Parts: sequence; structure tokens; C-alpha cells
Amino acid sequence: MKFRYLGNSGFKISEITYGNWLTHGSQVENDTAFQCVKAAIENGITTFDTADVYANTAAETVLGEALKGERRQSLEIFTKVFGPTGPKGHNDVGLSRKHILESIDGSLGRLKTDYVDLYQAHRFDYETPLEETFQAFADVVRSGKALYIGVSEWTADQLRAGAALAKELNIQLISNQPQYSALWRVIEAEVVPTSKELGISQIVWSPIAQGILTGKYKPGAALPEGSRATDDKGGARMISRWMQDTILTRVQELEPIAAELNLSLAQLAVAWVLQNDNVASAIIGASRPEQVKENVVASGVEIPTELLAKIDAVLGDSVLRDPALTLESSPKQREA
Repeated sequence: MKFRYLGNSGFKISEITYGNWLTHGSQVENDTAFQCVKAAIENGITTFDTADVYANTAAETVLGEALKGERRQSLEIFTKVFGPTGPKGHNDVGLSRKHILESIDGSLGRLKTDYVDLYQAHRFDYETPLEETFQAFADVVRSGKALYIGVSEWTADQLRAGAALAKELNIQLISNQPQYSALWRVIEAEVVPTSKELGISQIVWSPIAQGILTGKYKPGAALPEGSRATDDKGGARMISRWMQDTILTRVQELEPIAAELNLSLAQLAVAWVLQNDNVASAIIGASRPEQVKENVVASGVEIPTELLAKIDAVLGDSVLRDPALTLESSPKQREA
């Protein structure tokens, strides 16, 4: 396992992060979740990402149990705040001071830790003054409950505004967590250049495009039993964008490129995002320990320029690049 600095800081994380969105407390039983976390640690992963909104706080609880007994100083534990949790009342959502300060205490209790290494704004909150949000984050950091601050799915302009406030408050905003894959490249035009200027790294989610880039979905074929495309708890909705025969066919055409590197298609997909020098880590999920063992192989892989060009040629106009798609990810009105 290789390690990279996160943003303009001295903080290192593993190139592969284990994330438990859509799995822990939801898709997989706790025993399997524990096995996946154990496999992650055994294969060199030290960085774990979750959020209070995942399975309405259950994912944090499962991760906390799974990491119990591990040396805390050897781990990097990330969580997020924004989405509705608990009974989902009028103050149980967003980035208000009240919600942030209450949420960090809840997360720490569920994760069984005194602090998180990175506390992230899960989305941009259009209904709370940014100054209020960052003052609350500063208080979380100064209380020792979080070491660093990050955000998720923020636009270039939002990152710039957040970084200015963080600097004013003497706290470190060091990361953004966007969706990024060979098929979804919307951060490349604006978010990545701005992040480099500001000293912010990307911790990217869905590097295999919700499983599409594994090649397991074949054009015209039945959906694999138990796959994300058959999951009615959110997985099927998330993956529907990519379930087109044109895209599925093009993914199959990546097989010779993966074979040239002695990689599976999933390993190729994870390695691809790590070629971007602004990406500090790729988040992988797993419903089986074997998936963790497979995907960590992508750490340290270097894809030659000519093969990167071949990937671009194969995927062609199936790739989404419009920066405006990041803007769409944060709700303009919060649901109470």
C-alpha cells in the first residue's frame, strides 16, 4: 500500500480508502462488514470513510464496532455531516452550528473514538451562512474532536470561499470528496485546478462507477444476482445512469487494456483515478472481503500515457465532463 499527503498538510492517508456507504448497516450483514474491514486492514488500508447519514447512523456504528481493538493512532477515520439523521426533524439536517456540534458528538460516540482525523461537510448548504458553518468547524477542531476539515462535492467557487474562511479562522481545509471515475470526469475542468491552487486534495468516491467499470454488467444480459443494479435500497437508482448498452459495450472493450497491465477491469478503474496527482485516495466499498483484496492491487500502479489515451478513445463520448454537474449535487433547498 502506498500513501499520499492529504492537501497541503503533513497528514498521510492510504491510496485506497475503505468506505461503507450503501453497505454497512444496509446491504450487508454485520459479520460480513467486519470481515471486509479486517481484510482492509490486513491489506494495508489505514483510512476509513463513513458519514452519519449512511443507513441513518447505523454505518458509523458498524464501523466503530469493526475497528474496536485496533490501535487508533494507526488509523485515519473520516466522517461527514449534512444529511438528515435521527428523526429527521427541522434541525437534524444541514450545516448549522447546532447540527454540526450535535452531530460530531453523535458520530464520535458511534465510532467509539475521541476524535476523527477528518470531518467533512457532506454537501454545500445554501441555507446556512458559510461563516456560521466554518466557525462551527473551527470550534470542532479547537476542541480536539477533529484534526482537519474537508468538504464533499463542492464547486470550485465554493472551495475558494471555504478556503478563505478556513485561512481566516486558522484551520486547515485540506480535502474535497467528489465522484470521479474514467466515466465521470466533471471535476477535471474547474475543481482540480482550483484545488491545486488552494492546497486541497481529492478523496474520490465511486472510482468504478458504482460497479459499471468492473465489466460484470454485460450488454443485453440479465443483471447479476445480488449486484448493485438489483438493490432497491438505493444502489439501483445510483447505477441507472450507466445501464446503457453503448456504455456497457465500451467497458467490455477495456478488457485488453487491463490485461496488458495484468489487472482486472476493477483494478484498472481504481488505478486510473490514482493517476491524477490531485487525487490523494480512491474510496472503495465492498460486500465481500475478496473485493477488498482485489482492489488494493491498484495502489502503486502506473498506467503508461499511451494506455491512458487508449482508455479515452474506447470510452469516447460516454464520458461525462460538464462541471455544472457538481453544482447539481447539493440541494438548493434542504428538506426538514
